[in-house]
Amino acid sequence: MLRARIVLAAADGADNGAIARHLAVSVNTVRKWRGRFADRGLDGLKDAARPGRPRRYDDLVRVAVVAAATSVPVGPATTWTHTAIAAQVAGTVFAPISASQVGRVLADLDLKPHKVTGWLTRRDTPDFWERVRDICALYRNPPSGAIVLSIDEKTAIQARERRYPSQPAAPGRAARREFEYRRHGTASIVAALEVTSGQTLIETIQRNNAATFTAFLDRLDRLLPRDKDIHVVLDNGSSHTAKHTRAWLADHPRWHVHWTPPHASWLNQVELVFSALTRAVLRHGNFTGRDELIEKMDAWMIQRNEHARSFRWTYEGAPLKEAV
Repeated sequence: MLRARIVLAAADGADNGAIARHLAVSVNTVRKWRGRFADRGLDGLKDAARPGRPRRYDDLVRVAVVAAATSVPVGPATTWTHTAIAAQVAGTVFAPISASQVGRVLADLDLKPHKVTGWLTRRDTPDFWERVRDICALYRNPPSGAIVLSIDEKTAIQARERRYPSQPAAPGRAARREFEYRRHGTASIVAALEVTSGQTLIETIQRNNAATFTAFLDRLDRLLPRDKDIHVVLDNGSSHTAKHTRAWLADHPRWHVHWTPPHASWLNQVELVFSALTRAVLRHGNFTGRDELIEKMDAWMIQRNEHARSFRWTYEGAPLKEAV
């Protein structure tokens, strides 16, 4: 394209300096392509033959590399390696090729068989968007005089202790943490976020089943004012949809459930609290035992509740933030 523009500008009568300034190239570049066009016409604008070793692998070998990389490996392995592709090609077209050359072929095509991107096939229930709109409306415009809760469990939280002390960050150096750790069991919690205030109640649970969940609901029912309706957002976890739980809800008519659609538990605001807990306490935490893990989670939640704020729920796709 650049070469053609140089020639066309010259045909319009522009001099070399003007063409160079207009196309942001050197005068020598303009002079070169004008000269080659004058000598050989359109053929002069093509690339000249380049020195170097002739291609060792023909198109059949390259096609065999691509065919292997875009197929499912045969045998117990589920992911291709460059070495495995090279062996597959040698057995297919009887042409030996090195693993490094396989890598070059794949790199030229931006083909990365070792990488896998996952996705989730959404179960489109007929009322998917109705549920979404209902929950978003509940967050943005809570019913007057009612209590709005978001409830869920976080299970199998590991109490891990690093074998050696971590080193704090220093100028020009990130914090360092020992990779090896000891396991001290796990803990599970159930949490209820009061949506309008941001206050959250957590409780350690031994089992994640309907009996445990309804026992938690019983305690909430006793704690909350008796003269107020309760709207609760729940996902489709087994402890929430079990017959035992549905029977409990039917026996407590002031509890109104707003179900998230399948595979849309991100609509449950308490997940934001769990995310903050993970970042602040769990991800880089060091726990000498299960009891210390529980104590630190409780202490963090108490501190958070002292300054809790509601989340600002938006439709615009911006990150959710705690309201100022």
